[in-house]
Amino acid sequence: MLGIFSSAVVTPPEELVAAGCRTPSPKITSTALVNRFLESNACAVSVQIGDHVKLSYTHKSESALQPRSFAVKDDIFCLFEGVLDNLGSLRQEYGLAKSANEVVLVIEAYKTLRDRAPYPPSHVVGHLEGNFAFILFDKCTSTLFVASDQFGKVPLFWGITADGYVAFADDADLLKGACGKSLASFPQGCFFFTADGGLRSYEHPKNTITAIPATDEEIWGTKFMVEGPTVLAAMK
Repeated sequence: MLGIFSSAVVTPPEELVAAGCRTPSPKITSTALVNRFLESNACAVSVQIGDHVKLSYTHKSESALQPRSFAVKDDIFCLFEGVLDNLGSLRQEYGLAKSANEVVLVIEAYKTLRDRAPYPPSHVVGHLEGNFAFILFDKCTSTLFVASDQFGKVPLFWGITADGYVAFADDADLLKGACGKSLASFPQGCFFFTADGGLRSYEHPKNTITAIPATDEEIWGTKFMVEGPTVLAAMK
């Protein structure tokens, strides 16, 4: 799955910008990135949302244990990869039919977050049990909501293209060729919510998330880690 967002939706994280400046490397534009994805995935689906958002996905090379799904409801677009172990109980909590799958559940959970404020996003994501990653965009409010499970079982990466778009994908090689060193693994157990403070840990929402410069040998330009004793030691 692939989600690309202009600076009108999300400000490129300073840490990723700095990583690209430290080690300049070739990049391509957001349009070229989408074209590369479509060319390498013959059955891929791509959706353009206004002038600032592009979402693409494919079932090619999909794991039976980590299926990909896409849904749109009330101008809320969501890409989901993985499986929720507690989907049944969450359906009951949100009053959904037994046929509702994970991507529909995430949209409904987001709508609760949006419409019943104050309702912390960490509470929404913290109730999801299983292996998952999702990219959600609310066209009505231009809000971006991205999250990864606490163990990082479903890979998710983010980077900055040559024209300054922020890209999220489950394929590191795809972004490596597009974002150069302005690239990082999305931190496990974290969410990125443009309506409330950006990148946070949903288990420790008050803890700072620190970006640690990667070594030259690594494909990443930086690593994002939730602040704690391990991170402080690494910084020293």
